[in-house]
Amino acid sequence: MEQTVVLIKPDGVKRGLIGEIIHRFERMGLKIVAMKMVWATEDMLHKHYGTDKESTILRLGNKTLQTYTKYGKDAKKDLGTDDPKELGKMVVKWLLDYVQSGPIVAVLVEGKHAVENMITLAGPTMPVSAQAGTIRGDYSTDSAAYANAEKRGVSNLIHVSGSIEEANFEKTLWFTPEEIHNYKRVEELL
Repeated sequence: MEQTVVLIKPDGVKRGLIGEIIHRFERMGLKIVAMKMVWATEDMLHKHYGTDKESTILRLGNKTLQTYTKYGKDAKKDLGTDDPKELGKMVVKWLLDYVQSGPIVAVLVEGKHAVENMITLAGPTMPVSAQAGTIRGDYSTDSAAYANAEKRGVSNLIHVSGSIEEANFEKTLWFTPEEIHNYKRVEELL
């Protein structure tokens, strides 16, 4: 059975969507094997997102430039620079401010194809592109264009691991072995 990490971000917590989000993956047949509410530290988030690495900073800066190009805007005029590294540093600050703006609920989910199923259930990272029926498609309409203009992180409710390798890394980051529980759901006993 695969395990994957789901983080219900501060906007999901503050909007009272914890139960709704958890209900969706439990209804799908995925099992919660660990869960806790935490206030993430900057160090923890740098490890989680890899935002202490220059390659990540440059990737985020280049994505920001692509967003500005897509919407016919001028990053230098709006943000004071068009240097990918400087833009990446700005985006990292906005992301960390967003994820540290309140508590998050960290959940370790287990089940068949847990990683792929949670990615599908969450919808694309950019809520504006998410289909109705996904968590982001049903509860958020945010986009990088609006977030950049408002100098903040994209409010996208949740994080889900993007691969089995990422899930395995994130599991060790967010949970100790003692916090992970092994039990059978009713349908597993049949």
